[in-house]
Amino acid sequence: MTINSTEFAVEVLVTGIGLMSALGDLDKSWHRLLAGESGLQFGQPFPEFPPRPLGTIESQPTAFLTLASRVVDAALDDAGLTPPLPDCGVVIGSSRSQQHRWEQLHTLFRDRSHYQLTDAYLEKNWDWLNSLPHMGAIATAQKIGATGSVLAPMAACATGIWAIARGFELIQTGVCDRVIAGAVETPMTPLTLAGFDKMGALARTGSYPFDRHREGLALGEGAAVFILESAELARRRDAKIYGRVLGFGLTADGHHICATEPGGKSAIVAVKQCLDRSGITPEDIDYIHAHGTSTPLNDRSEAHLIGQLFPWGIPVSSTKGATGHTVGASGALGAAFCLKAIDTQILPPCVGLKDPEFDLDFVRVARSAQVRHVLCFSFGFGGQNAVMALGAATE
Repeated sequence: MTINSTEFAVEVLVTGIGLMSALGDLDKSWHRLLAGESGLQFGQPFPEFPPRPLGTIESQPTAFLTLASRVVDAALDDAGLTPPLPDCGVVIGSSRSQQHRWEQLHTLFRDRSHYQLTDAYLEKNWDWLNSLPHMGAIATAQKIGATGSVLAPMAACATGIWAIARGFELIQTGVCDRVIAGAVETPMTPLTLAGFDKMGALARTGSYPFDRHREGLALGEGAAVFILESAELARRRDAKIYGRVLGFGLTADGHHICATEPGGKSAIVAVKQCLDRSGITPEDIDYIHAHGTSTPLNDRSEAHLIGQLFPWGIPVSSTKGATGHTVGASGALGAAFCLKAIDTQILPPCVGLKDPEFDLDFVRVARSAQVRHVLCFSFGFGGQNAVMALGAATE
């Protein structure tokens, strides 16, 4: 079925943003990003792994629900909202959620004699229900007193954009007038590090998206959530407006557990879906926030896609050289930086890029520009392709 912009009749506005990354909160992350700084530092959170460049928020791995609570509070404060908000929808996604707690639980049971812990003690003191994958959404609903729709998307690196798209749809279909949507990720766990290391995907010295000498991704902690509101509700309460959600495209390759489909056919369809649903053309785009993981395969495939679909001269950057790859939250962080670009009319640089391998108009340093329509890309394991268009509040 073809969906076009006429079917998205309700204007959906972003009235609040909560963000945390290795660079800091929303304002600090934005200012440091524009200055070309990176939040990556060499760290060794677990002794069984060598030091790696990592984007950590604190000196120790951050607790998932703690991070979720911080960004939800920040988004509500930014939007000027105070709980309870019973009619607010909730869409909080994560690709790993409470995985770290399950790994901790496994270690405790395995080594319980060493820790002198009995099964009865563990059963009494370990609340496993709070470790289920949807707890970011459930905890958020409890925090704000939401009694309506609560969703917890999980779509690898496409999770963040998928979550915002689901929130957008809840408003478009009249289910809610307001939704808090986004993604939270705390991927510093032994299993996650071991998995990416086994794939040979982890960087040794840093993250250099689209650079000829890029060497892999650097994992990062991060979260970004958004207050989405119908235009009628936002303007009735005279809310601050960052921009509009215009549309999205979501497809799957159906090709491989982690490798992208070589021809990029489904990714191209996702971009075209997004443009059609948003009522814009490739020539309307003022900036593309690329997925840009700094891995050889992803950057090559993405650069080819951009070169194939868009005229040369559209500015492109990835912010993962500054924040690290925040996995399921990466699209949400990208959307936040896109909205800041619209709000400030400044494009964020591709931190870490020194010697571009591809012939695209990469933003090497922060650049002033007219920014009305932007695209944010995410491409996840399993061939999950997510593209979102965001626009200025008024044109």
